[in-house]
Amino acid sequence: MQFIDAEGLKTLLTDVIRQNVTPEAQAWLFAQGGLKDLSAFYTAFALMPRKTGKFQINIDESQQKQINRSREGFTINNWTTDRLARVWLLMQAEGENNDAYFNTIEKLFSTGEMNELVALYSALPVLSHPQLWVRRCAEGIRSNIGTVLEAIMYDNPYPAENLDEPAWNQMVMKAIFTEKDLTRITGLYTRVNPELARILIDYARERWAAGRQVDPALWQLAVIFVDETAINQMKRGNWENYTAG
Repeated sequence: MQFIDAEGLKTLLTDVIRQNVTPEAQAWLFAQGGLKDLSAFYTAFALMPRKTGKFQINIDESQQKQINRSREGFTINNWTTDRLARVWLLMQAEGENNDAYFNTIEKLFSTGEMNELVALYSALPVLSHPQLWVRRCAEGIRSNIGTVLEAIMYDNPYPAENLDEPAWNQMVMKAIFTEKDLTRITGLYTRVNPELARILIDYARERWAAGRQVDPALWQLAVIFVDETAINQMKRGNWENYTAG
């Protein structure tokens, strides 16, 4: 597979923007610089929906495959025009001063409203210096805003690549508690671990005790570290052979 570098990804996203926003909006967006004028950068980020609209983008299969070659596990399917344009703008922000770069984007995280946060968390896989955003990602998992959680969890390779085990496990359990689609969590099966399996089994025990159903995906995760025979016994309500470690 031929991989595309970060500049290639910017070009791909630029092409998708050209297909989905008006020429007037393109001219305005492409005239926005990086961090040389912070006031203009913040203003552009805030004004994005007014300039580009909030329409669902059109992207063909070939373009998505190209994007995936640039950033495995990353997709922009079902994004809106303002979300895409905000992520594109964030990708232009890198400068030689890492502190300025971090502080600028950190301020956006601190002050952003819901749709701005969705764009910021969606941008995590393509922001420079991924180690800088681990704390922000972990904090985002505690959000009660469904669209923000989905921006972190769905089709986003950043959590699987960067979160430590406790934060990763917390994200998976948050997805279960909030009834998110586990199949859209990138790296779900590669990051499963014995502690997560234990937490999942204890959660299943509580669900069964309350007479509630258990998501089949939970068993698929747990069986990686728990004997399948024991899993089948648990499904029938027999917990005698299982003790939480």
